[in-house]
Amino acid sequence: MAVTVSIARGDDTALVDALNRLLPQLTSNAVTLTPEAVAAIIASDGSTLFVARDGDVIVGVLTLVVYRVPTGVKAWIEDVVVDEAARGRGVGEALTRAALDEAAAHGVRAVDLTSRPAREAAHRLYQKLGFATRDTSVYRHTL
Repeated sequence: MAVTVSIARGDDTALVDALNRLLPQLTSNAVTLTPEAVAAIIASDGSTLFVARDGDVIVGVLTLVVYRVPTGVKAWIEDVVVDEAARGRGVGEALTRAALDEAAAHGVRAVDLTSRPAREAAHRLYQKLGFATRDTSVYRHTL
């Protein structure tokens, strides 16, 4: 597989279709994204949507969120999903490496992410790439 990773730009119907195909593979709470919603994600100053392609087929996505707070520039990796048919072929690694390079270009010193315990293959990948489990708790307040 010759996977290429790029940053999503502009209006791309194939990207909307791919996101709506991929996101249910990540979460049962996925909502159908409209072209307007995808355009808003792409236009956001705080996030970068990475797209992995095998030829013309989108086989994975990852979102990097970079933000500035009083303690510095921080980053999170969110919504990483690789198509079930493309897993185990380096797509997740290519996406994550591209996101880490982009974070470094923004002056980020550390990148965080969360991953459900059942995603064992993802955990092995993140550890291979230098991520370490932090001694912290993640809290959520649902609105």
